[in-house]
Amino acid sequence: MRTFVVMKARLNLTIDERLLMSVKKIAKKNDTSVSELVTDFFRKIVKPAKKKNLLDLLENLEKPAIADDADLKELYYKEQGKKYGF
Repeated sequence: MRTFVVMKARLNLTIDERLLMSVKKIAKKNDTSVSELVTDFFRKIVKPAKKKNLLDLLENLEKPAIADDADLKELYYKEQGKKYGF
């Protein structure tokens, strides 16, 4: 079994003092450290975005404003007739 060692490095940041105080309060409230908050943020922006599949995209589409019992073939031909003038 392999064991991976995670090397840590120091990072010096310069931010507004009031912002730092607010971040420290948030860290304390969440029982974590400012370093862990920054690390979590960096992980989020470095991690590649999850690719959505076609089914996910289709689920998020709005339902068309037509009746459930509409004749889709007839509607298609009407729209094509309007579009191409026949």
